[in-house]
Amino acid sequence: MRMAAQAAQCPSGKVSEVFHVDAERQGAYDLLESPHVDAGAILEALGIASARRCASELYVFVAIDGTSLTLTDHNRSKDFGTVGTYGRGTRGLNVVCGLAVDAQGVPCGVTSMQWWARDLKPKENSSKRKLHDKELGSWADVITETSERFAKAAPGSCAWFQLDREADAWQLLLHLSESGHWFTVRGNANRRILSETGARRYVLDELARPSAHRGTFSLWISAAPGRTERVASMSAQAAQVTLFLRDAWNKRWCTLPLYAVRILETGHVPAGEERIDWLLYTNHPVHTFEDALLVAHGYSTRWRIEDFFRTWKTGQCNVESTQLQGIQQVKIWGSMLAAIAARTERLKHLARTRPDLPATEEFATHEVDALVLFKRKRKKKNEQIPDGIPPLALAVQWVAELGGYTGKSSGGPPGSVTISRGLERLAPAAEMLRVLREDGLAR
Repeated sequence: MRMAAQAAQCPSGKVSEVFHVDAERQGAYDLLESPHVDAGAILEALGIASARRCASELYVFVAIDGTSLTLTDHNRSKDFGTVGTYGRGTRGLNVVCGLAVDAQGVPCGVTSMQWWARDLKPKENSSKRKLHDKELGSWADVITETSERFAKAAPGSCAWFQLDREADAWQLLLHLSESGHWFTVRGNANRRILSETGARRYVLDELARPSAHRGTFSLWISAAPGRTERVASMSAQAAQVTLFLRDAWNKRWCTLPLYAVRILETGHVPAGEERIDWLLYTNHPVHTFEDALLVAHGYSTRWRIEDFFRTWKTGQCNVESTQLQGIQQVKIWGSMLAAIAARTERLKHLARTRPDLPATEEFATHEVDALVLFKRKRKKKNEQIPDGIPPLALAVQWVAELGGYTGKSSGGPPGSVTISRGLERLAPAAEMLRVLREDGLAR
């Protein structure tokens, strides 16, 4: 608990940059290297806490995606594996993660993480291997663990899994259909469907029929490498289909009733960028155009996990800078840092979607009081500091200002970089205020 609290005050992939006292640093290394410490127990606690936060929601979107950590291993002496293409020889670990996101697009926390080291050489005949003999088995494990944690801590809330094209595999689609939760998977191909006449038909054929639901709407597109932030004009088509899936393992065909939704960008697209074109498979009923819009909105929240990965890997937490010597140590330390990255992303989006929440909903009392003291010391001449507990949006803005945010000239609302820097600068003052109060030296 003390390690996690200290990491939250000064997050870094390097343990030596988090703990400055020799005894604390040695204690941290002893814990990370102990064979009695189970990374799974930490991840279980992390997932249960995230599910508990979702307990009051009818449903939450759970974005699932994979990423790789490029880690230092110059002598190839660590038990890491290959990341990226096999020919490059880059070393590190692979991770699949589930991130719960509420209906307003606010991250609620990490529901599951699966870590593994990839073999040095690719295995052959991957299409004929069972699900858990493939890397997709880690995706299935995230789905299973998330389902179990929701059943334990949020039994009244439904997880609506959101997965990208990598998940469009017959084994994983069947696994999702057996989870008891909703799911949306972006199609990687125009799949064959079971037709009433027995003729060979495909999903896009069904969506082109006059009976398909149709309409237009606007969708906010977040910025990403090769993608400009914008409000895009979109069209939607939806139809009920029965996918005809080929079981390569048993050499047979099986069927899966689903709904297909196609989302296509119809307005102006910035030069050099690809037009958004999503073919989505979902088990959520799509009987109206509004249902199709909800499916599109849910899939758009999958971008939250990309923001989380950036904050965790190279941003605030910079987990890829770790010098730890093995998989077990990196898993424990990386899991702690994942909770911190999720908190930063949650603060960023809460400030935009629920600005009037009291700051104490997300900050400890001593953090709020230290933040107010900082602000009174640095406020502008014509700036008014409200009495009592500030609203969350204002508190997050003050935190970001500590991290270098300059308001509108920064190009928009506070982002994860300035928020994370501000939290680091706030943490020592908040901790000092807490200690003084416990000793009776401050009110």
